[in-house]
Amino acid sequence: MKKLILALSVATALGFTATSGLNAQQAADAVAPEAASGTTEKPLVRADEFMVAAANPYAVQAGYDVLAAGGNAIDAMVAVQLVLGLVEPQSSGIGGGGFLVYFDGENKRLTTFDGRETAPRAATPQLFQTEEGEPLRFYDAVVGGRSVGTPGTVRLLFDSHQQYGKLPWADLVAPAIKLATEGFEVSARLNALITRDQERLSRFEATRDYFLPGGAPLEVGTLLKNPEYAQTLTAIAEGGADAFYSGPIAAAIVETVQNAEGNPGLLSLEDLATYQVKERAPVCAEYRAYEVCGMGPPSSGALTVGQILGMVNTFDFSKLDPSDPEAWRIIGDASRLAFADRGRYMADSDFVPVPSKGLVDPAYLAQRAELLDRDSALPDNEVMPGTPSWDHALLLADDESIELPSTTHFSIVDGEGNAVSMTSSVENGFGSRLMAGGFILNNQLTDFSFRTHQDGFPIANRVEPGKRPRSSMSPTIVMHDGEPYMVIGSPGGSRIIGYVAKTIIAHVDWGLNVQQAIEMPHALNRFGTYDFEQGTAAEELAPQLEALGFKVNLRDLNSGLHAIVLTEDGLQGGADPRREGIVLGK
Repeated sequence: MKKLILALSVATALGFTATSGLNAQQAADAVAPEAASGTTEKPLVRADEFMVAAANPYAVQAGYDVLAAGGNAIDAMVAVQLVLGLVEPQSSGIGGGGFLVYFDGENKRLTTFDGRETAPRAATPQLFQTEEGEPLRFYDAVVGGRSVGTPGTVRLLFDSHQQYGKLPWADLVAPAIKLATEGFEVSARLNALITRDQERLSRFEATRDYFLPGGAPLEVGTLLKNPEYAQTLTAIAEGGADAFYSGPIAAAIVETVQNAEGNPGLLSLEDLATYQVKERAPVCAEYRAYEVCGMGPPSSGALTVGQILGMVNTFDFSKLDPSDPEAWRIIGDASRLAFADRGRYMADSDFVPVPSKGLVDPAYLAQRAELLDRDSALPDNEVMPGTPSWDHALLLADDESIELPSTTHFSIVDGEGNAVSMTSSVENGFGSRLMAGGFILNNQLTDFSFRTHQDGFPIANRVEPGKRPRSSMSPTIVMHDGEPYMVIGSPGGSRIIGYVAKTIIAHVDWGLNVQQAIEMPHALNRFGTYDFEQGTAAEELAPQLEALGFKVNLRDLNSGLHAIVLTEDGLQGGADPRREGIVLGK
């Protein structure tokens, strides 16, 4: 493959294809990813003290300014996320949730914070079913209040700041308040996303008035102000997270959800008042000389990335290179096997026992990797869930939930040895399409399986009151000798897992710097069809992998990888050219 690591051509302004009534595989393939903002290559950024890599220049600048003023990585995280919620509202914000993987430099401790949304207490397993017990059509479930889970982002930011932050909370909220008040320029990417979704955005008055003033999408370069968001943030700056989860803001959220025309939801004031962020132990998997660590259940990210890398770990990739179809045969089938386990076993471990240790046990992954010791693609009937070790027996059916890409990721390393890897989301582009207090409300509940049982067996990721839907968000910190080596993650729905795994392999095994590894064209396989990034040198792999027995598909694969590598010579950062993010460091 000619110059694989440099050949990039990502299409812009992609549109959604209707997915009503499709199964998870068909829907995932029918939906185009978020529009890219450009196709130019980006430089590897180097710094000595600190670094921020995120999906929008306004947010990166806010985080940089916090670090330059003496703040730490957690402080910068607050500023970055609150600005992202303003400037890329289709992807994340305070109406959604997220996961934080954090390395505490002072105590040499890695931990994770679960700020995932929860199902309302009034939710039933039939939330996304018709009166006849059949799954709703996807967008019939998404658009409106039914899909809105209890937002977790504000509590995640506030609680982690209370524990690890350095600068005053109000100072960190201030940059987003200032930008919302004074306005920011609408980017080509935001304009394209509004344009393709204007039919759904126009269903609700507040959303229509903000994104489609006068009935037309916001034009590129428009100075967009959001005084309602500024007012909401001012209350949060003064009152902390409690100002969001009770009082006028909470009341506005609940009223919007419960009175959504045509598709009301169940979220209540009690759901907001009782929401909690959960600190959880990280999930780590061995890969070469590293430990790849991330968020455990309810995220499937760390487990599935860890499984892919754990199986690849049994093969000597030093003898292969990025253009070798044998490497991609191994990666592709390792991913298929990992996704089979994901569909069977992974869900919110507070509700469903998950064999997390067994799934990333090197002995189990070596056994699974034996299936890859062949010359051709695994037949579909051999791509089945394995039997990891359990503390007890449990019979489950395979999940068929649909997870679509609209998420953001940012990575931060400060001068004190702290590292933040945070992925956050409102799920679908513009979430539920509902707005309250100047921000988009999520549709994360549609990450649950719409079915509760299959062939008489329960589905682990079924809807239950207070439960957190399974996610593919994969904020990751790669550790080496007890210290962070790489901080990485991406948006992209269930393809996040493949994006992150590919980038780690490209850097660790093929020696690409982090920017080159991010830019390397995508090739990934989740459910049987091998997706190759259209318009790139990855296309040359398609006929070779097809000859090995894979079903192949050329499509746009719009990741948003943002990563930082910590070397003996300083920090190196990379931003995905498929989106509008940048890296800044000092």
